[in-house]
Amino acid sequence: MAENVVIVGAVAVGAKAACRFKRLRQDANVTIIDKDELISYGGCGIPFYVAGDVSDETELRSTSFHMVRDEKFFLNDKGVVAMTGTEVTKIDRSNKKVHIKKSSGEEVDISYDKLVLATGSVPRKLDMPGTSLKNVFNVSNLRDAIAIKKKITQGEVEKAVIIGAGFIGLEMAQALADMWEIETTVIEYFDQVMPGFVSHSISLMAQRCMEKNGVSFHLEEIVQALEGDEYVAAVKTNKRTLPADMVIMSVGIVPNTILAKETGIDTGPGGHIIVNDRMQTSDPDIYSGGDCVVIKNLVTGKPAYIPLGSMANRQGRVIGTNLAGGDARFKGGVGSFVVKIFEKSLAGAGLTIDVARKEGFDAVSIQVAQFDRAHFYPEKEIIYLELVVDRKTRTVLGIQGWGGEGSEMVGRINAVVPLITNKARVEDVSNLEIAYSPPFASAMDIVNALGNTTENFLDGMYKPMQMDEFVECWESRDNGECFFLDCRADADAIPFQEKFPEIWKSIPHDELERRFDEVPRDKKIILLCNTGIRSYEAQINLAAHGIEDTVSVESGISGLKDCGMEF
Repeated sequence: MAENVVIVGAVAVGAKAACRFKRLRQDANVTIIDKDELISYGGCGIPFYVAGDVSDETELRSTSFHMVRDEKFFLNDKGVVAMTGTEVTKIDRSNKKVHIKKSSGEEVDISYDKLVLATGSVPRKLDMPGTSLKNVFNVSNLRDAIAIKKKITQGEVEKAVIIGAGFIGLEMAQALADMWEIETTVIEYFDQVMPGFVSHSISLMAQRCMEKNGVSFHLEEIVQALEGDEYVAAVKTNKRTLPADMVIMSVGIVPNTILAKETGIDTGPGGHIIVNDRMQTSDPDIYSGGDCVVIKNLVTGKPAYIPLGSMANRQGRVIGTNLAGGDARFKGGVGSFVVKIFEKSLAGAGLTIDVARKEGFDAVSIQVAQFDRAHFYPEKEIIYLELVVDRKTRTVLGIQGWGGEGSEMVGRINAVVPLITNKARVEDVSNLEIAYSPPFASAMDIVNALGNTTENFLDGMYKPMQMDEFVECWESRDNGECFFLDCRADADAIPFQEKFPEIWKSIPHDELERRFDEVPRDKKIILLCNTGIRSYEAQINLAAHGIEDTVSVESGISGLKDCGMEF
């Protein structure tokens, strides 16, 4: 008798597991069940569909050769029965059956030999008035996206408020402000965008870029209510009331694990399904993956919730292999991500400095700025990378970056991911082999420079000042304790010296050797240049002459300006 595999959920994990298993076991029967009619779509493409980059929603449901992944496609092309508009209401583990309810109202049982729970997640709900008003949306599925775009294209939205400045919040803000020129405001509970994913300074760079492109932000605010009669008209926070024709809720997700809990499968404190590295639940005949499970964080070694589309697809393949009798393993992840911010990108993997310290690491972070290509190549721009390492072991814990087009940043983050995964040391970043040609990278790439700079810091050769520290120092500059030494060429530095003659001095780095007597020895010296390279060299030169109370500003004037600093 042919083996029966039933899969609950048909978006990422479910569809991938079904197709992988069927390729390995052509003789088996595979049924995927989903309560929605729209299945197997690229959910991460939703903001780009709303923005118009993806012109039609069927493109998100299509293969690379333009076949729409619907019931007919799965049956004819994959040999998989897809039951849409059908809800699984109960799992009978003792008799290995699922009870389903079709959209017609018909209820039947389906037997299984192996079962996959790919039930995904649901939007986190805020406990406040007004969430049921019309024109209040979550971006949790393709139907939400279609409804949002319909409202926009019909000219019904002039002002939009997005609650939450995470992945979806930022991408949707860009979609509304850029393509449709909608007055868009983002409200965030924490003090930065992308909290928990990037450092404060890198988050500021992304925020300032979005502000320059018309998106407004209100950070450290609590949304108290959505106001309106039938349709939403305003968003009330603890600080203000904002008019709104549309509100998009982007405050996170929670695992959709009601079925698992009801049937007695082990779940964790957050409600997530617990699986082993074969993606098996506490019932060895039931597998699970995607947004409803926790996996191992390969940096901390602890269970982690990493709901990413790329992660779900890889887990689906592991499940499909093991359903067919294989022994594939999903060892865990470090949470690699990238977000498109207008013409730039925000990316990272592993732990931020704040998260690393909360996890008990003796963590430090170092940030560098450098051209994304050879400095002599005509087309280039400054990008930023930040490395998080453990001070004692020199183990790489995380990396984040900002700037450049997606491919420039993603390639560099991806290059470091295997080092994080394998608990490599900072020296491995310094010596990482990077493909070089002037149109694509520098001979000493920014990744290598990041490792070198971090080594210098750990070895006591480099004393940096982070951008947040500089802002505090600058705001108290009148106390006379600090002196700002600008190592750039006079053309760049003299205007600052003329504006702040008592505290700012221009000494180009190539003139420092013969002008040491102009550097005060009774003050803390704040060294600056455009990106931090010349100021580091100056720090070494000053130390050789006995001037050691110095700091070199990370990422230099360029980084400060990209964070919104005005002098």
